Amino acid sequence: MTTIGFIGGTGPEGLGLAMRMAVAGHAIRVGSRRIERAEDAATTVRDAVTTAGGSPDVSGALNADVCAVADLVVIVVPFDGHEATCIDLRDAIGAKLVIDAAVPLTFNDGVPGVVDVPQGSATEQAQALLPDAPVVGAFHNLSAKKLQDLATPMRGDVLVTSDDADAKQTVLDLVAQMKDLRGVDAGPLAASKFVEDITALLLGVNRRYKAQAAVQLVGLD
Repeated sequence: MTTIGFIGGTGPEGLGLAMRMAVAGHAIRVGSRRIERAEDAATTVRDAVTTAGGSPDVSGALNADVCAVADLVVIVVPFDGHEATCIDLRDAIGAKLVIDAAVPLTFNDGVPGVVDVPQGSATEQAQALLPDAPVVGAFHNLSAKKLQDLATPMRGDVLVTSDDADAKQTVLDLVAQMKDLRGVDAGPLAASKFVEDITALLLGVNRRYKAQAAVQLVGLD
């Protein structure tokens, strides 16, 4: 069992990822700047997984306390708070593995797009701001609604990027433990921009088709 800390775990995507990782048997610590929100989110995750037949180890705490006890940290905050979050938690995270799932989304007349990030992508921004931590980009393209629907198979590929081979393999192994998902090595951290851009593309497609489509690559052994 790995203790996984969620920064941004009170939002829809964070809640869904926390549920799926709890189902896989990991201990979940949900963080927030407000203890009440963290505890409420932890209760939501715990109840969902228990209803699905699991026996989850889930609790909520302040962000810094979550980082202190976690084996690895998942950052899934809205992009407008991404930079500040990384800076605020740099010391608490230290050299722990970080999975960055933030996407720099923007909407122009309702059309989804991605804002320019000086470092190239949200994931590269996290690595620049957390120099002691191996940062891995993953889980950008999954539907929050489908993640939280534990009764329905979650088919799709998780594109994983990093410049740290060991950290990348750890995350690929983590994805393999999540039922119906497959991890795909999508290359170095510099490829993160392309992965994050796909999120905006999927949002547009799903709106037009009123669907919850995900990324699924064919032809891989």
